[in-house]
Amino acid sequence: MVRSIISLVIALTLLICGAFYEQHLVKRDFSLFEEILTELYEKIENENCDKEDVLSVQTWWVKKKESLHIYIPHNDIKEVDYWLSECVSLVYTKDYNDALSKVEVLLEICEHIPDTYNLKIENIL
Repeated sequence: MVRSIISLVIALTLLICGAFYEQHLVKRDFSLFEEILTELYEKIENENCDKEDVLSVQTWWVKKKESLHIYIPHNDIKEVDYWLSECVSLVYTKDYNDALSKVEVLLEICEHIPDTYNLKIENIL
């Protein structure tokens, strides 16, 4: 009986620690991504952005999403891929107004994805 209770407490502790680690990791990665996107937004707004700037952001995202696949659904990652790809093509054609709107959507996604992983009652139930 005592072993069962101790095993249950240990399993629960590991589960809670894993949840906090996941929450911290996702929040940290998307915070950094938000900073990178903010810099990109400013470059596009000033119309001094070229395709290499957006491609470097896309390259960073491709490397980062390999580890994020473990924690977040593939649909969320695919959505970021989609908007980022559109932004690349719009900057390539120098359609800066539409590229700005794509970056705004990406910034909004960066705010909302980590919120879905916070340890809150509405996320648990």
